[in-house]
Amino acid sequence: MNPTTVRHLIAALLCAGGALLAAQAATPAAATIDVSVDAKASGHPFAHYWEQMFGSGRAVLALRDNYRKDMRLVKGVTNFSYVRFHAIFHDEIDLFDIDPAGKVVYNFSYVDQIYDGLLAEGVRPFVELGFMPQKMAADPGTYAQWDDMLDAFAHHLNERYGIDEVAQWYFEVWNEPNIGFWGGEPYQPTYYELYDHSARALKRVSARLRVGGPSTAQAAWAGDFIKHCHDNGVSVDFVSSHVYTNDSSQDVSHNDLPIPREQMVCKSVRKVHDEILASPLPKLPLIWSEFNASYANEPNITDGVYMAPWLAASISQCEGLTEAMSYWSFSDVFEEGGGVKTPFYGGFGLVAENEIPKPAYNAFAILHHLGDTRLHSDADSVLITQRKDGTLVLALWNYAPPDGTGTGYTPLGPLGPAKTFTIDIKGQRAGSHAKVWRVDDEHGNVLKTFDAMGRPAIPTREQLAQLRGAGKLSLPTNAALDSGRLKLTVPVKGFAVVAIG
Repeated sequence: MNPTTVRHLIAALLCAGGALLAAQAATPAAATIDVSVDAKASGHPFAHYWEQMFGSGRAVLALRDNYRKDMRLVKGVTNFSYVRFHAIFHDEIDLFDIDPAGKVVYNFSYVDQIYDGLLAEGVRPFVELGFMPQKMAADPGTYAQWDDMLDAFAHHLNERYGIDEVAQWYFEVWNEPNIGFWGGEPYQPTYYELYDHSARALKRVSARLRVGGPSTAQAAWAGDFIKHCHDNGVSVDFVSSHVYTNDSSQDVSHNDLPIPREQMVCKSVRKVHDEILASPLPKLPLIWSEFNASYANEPNITDGVYMAPWLAASISQCEGLTEAMSYWSFSDVFEEGGGVKTPFYGGFGLVAENEIPKPAYNAFAILHHLGDTRLHSDADSVLITQRKDGTLVLALWNYAPPDGTGTGYTPLGPLGPAKTFTIDIKGQRAGSHAKVWRVDDEHGNVLKTFDAMGRPAIPTREQLAQLRGAGKLSLPTNAALDSGRLKLTVPVKGFAVVAIG
């Protein structure tokens, strides 16, 4: 290296160091949040609606061993009850065919293997009815064939699993018909025709089968859809819709008023919730059958610790508005954009390729500790719950925007202030102690290890084992109470759950 190069390198390092010191000096001091908790106060029921159901990719993936391994991992920390996936009627499932003589032939072999596999793990199907087999879609008599296929499908399920079981499933008509996943023109009235055929076909088999829709993207159509069903005497048992935080306010709210990323999901859920209340069928349940912090592959979002405080904030805001919210998706065993080429590419899943837990997986794991009664609190970034045995469980988070958006990865984002929560507890039994679980840059964050490896596109078997270990949730720590008070600091983009009892 020549002297000029050395001088340039030293100057660059001094500049970088000075910039870092300046950024640190400019970082605001930790914010202090006072939290008052009365352990004897009454609260209201707090259903764990965010962990009842998860999404995944196409139905055929459920035949794969790595899909089922990831399902077991997520089931183990959430005990979820339902899974939703696309394409149970795709040609790759081989359910529908037309023989050379023009006769329709049904083959339920893969359907049975898929649903048997789910039920063996204690997970029920949330059945998305779609998409049409190619030979059916090309036929001018499509609706007669569609109706017959749904009749045969429903009869087969009832015969194999029994109506008492299948009546606990959900049947959702199609997926996001308002943004191009439906080929009818114009979208809305032709989707209603599809829905009408589907609902009537299922209900002819058994009135106990639960059918709903419109399964729209961007919180669309709910009010109009319910009015259509009501006015035309078409059964509807639930309403469903989707949203992602990078959907635009124009698409969701039909205006240009900006919606912060951390508020988009719950503002959209409330929009549909309120449309149901204002409809002729105000008691219909709302099932939010897809949501995530991004619909794109953005590594700084869905792979990173950003997800932990974002999930906590969303769960706090959406409570009481929906019966279930289905995070999309539980696993990166997902091939809609082609095969996985590297473990951390911004995939939707809680679990990266090769069973590597992401920070979002750990966030769901510690959210599971929350109680089933919610206590009131005006404090910012706090959710207070209580278990049946009197244990208080608090979620504390420090939300900040992601370090970057898009498909690129930004290893170091802007610094931000920590939050110090001062918790004052009244009415808690003597001898109580606190147990603290964390997800942040230093806890449950596999990307820290992946970065240290140099982010290899194809990790070795030894590196994969190391990443699986690094992705595991950190063990909880004990914290002492001082005269019923507890002080806890949460770093930027950090999340903590505290159990006191």
